[in-house]
Amino acid sequence: MAAPLGAIVEALGGQLVGAPALLIERPAPLATAGARDIAFVAQARYAAQIASTQAGALIVPAALQAQAQGRGACIVTDDPYLYFARLTQWWHARHDPPPPPRVHASAFVDPAAELGAEVDVGPFAVIEAGARIGSGARIGAHSVVGRGAEVGAGTRLQPRVTLGERCRVGERCILHSGVVIGADGFGFAPHQGQWIKIEQLGAVRIGNDVEIGANTCIDRGALDDTVIEDGVKLDNLIQIGHNVRVGAHTAMAGCVGVAGSADIGARCTIGGGAVVLGHLKLADGVHISAASVVTRSILQPGHYTGMFPIDDNAAWEKNAASLKQLNRLRERLKAAEQAIAQALPNKKTDDA
Repeated sequence: MAAPLGAIVEALGGQLVGAPALLIERPAPLATAGARDIAFVAQARYAAQIASTQAGALIVPAALQAQAQGRGACIVTDDPYLYFARLTQWWHARHDPPPPPRVHASAFVDPAAELGAEVDVGPFAVIEAGARIGSGARIGAHSVVGRGAEVGAGTRLQPRVTLGERCRVGERCILHSGVVIGADGFGFAPHQGQWIKIEQLGAVRIGNDVEIGANTCIDRGALDDTVIEDGVKLDNLIQIGHNVRVGAHTAMAGCVGVAGSADIGARCTIGGGAVVLGHLKLADGVHISAASVVTRSILQPGHYTGMFPIDDNAAWEKNAASLKQLNRLRERLKAAEQAIAQALPNKKTDDA
């Protein structure tokens, strides 16, 4: 179902340049957009693509208005990328609205559970005793909400999500398929060559507006709770260990691993495949490059990288061996520099 360009501006704001009746069939990438699509250009370095794109309308900053206007319709806004993000939300709500809420006949809802107004429960979902589901929440097919767990208003659990007993998820969250919240943390005491299980007595507390990608796992705390604060965004296949705290509006890319009791600040970013070791602290505003291994606490905001370039194994072993000698070589170089510095005044005296 196409939407007039004027309806988009009426809903989302911005300055419209061109015909408001122009019908838009879909948001699209700049390179492949057609005559009835809308795309965005966020930065001046992509200005050259304005002339070549076939998009029927563009979302651009004020600095690119003249170029965009010269080729056709456009919407001018301070932040085209943010505008495009809001457009996708508006488009999804308009073109793919959720079905009316219902509790499917095959779902099991314990009589001691509490469901708010307009809660949707999918096929074969299980909601156990003492669980509380906020108004407008949606529990996907085959998902499980454990005993005493809580799901906030407007939160969506996609199919096959597991929310463990006593764990809490805030409002307007999205948990994608395969997410497991509240599995036991990795806690064992060594004894005579064996591992004795430490019962994990804490839970998981997740704030509002959090999104968690497919097959990500967040372990319950050993004694206190594991905490994920408001606005955190976690990609697919992330492991969050027990008693970790992740500060508000931090984002992590796929395959990140955070070991137990790490304390990660607010507004941090952690690149894909990076690892944060246990019991470390990252200050607010720390940004970790992909594939880095964080082996010490980072107490100042900034961008940090810690990786060893990949190479064939034989060369890597030689380089690693050399790397281990760097401190000894550094000390030798300092000693040589000191010896040269001491000799230089004597040389000047001899020359005189």
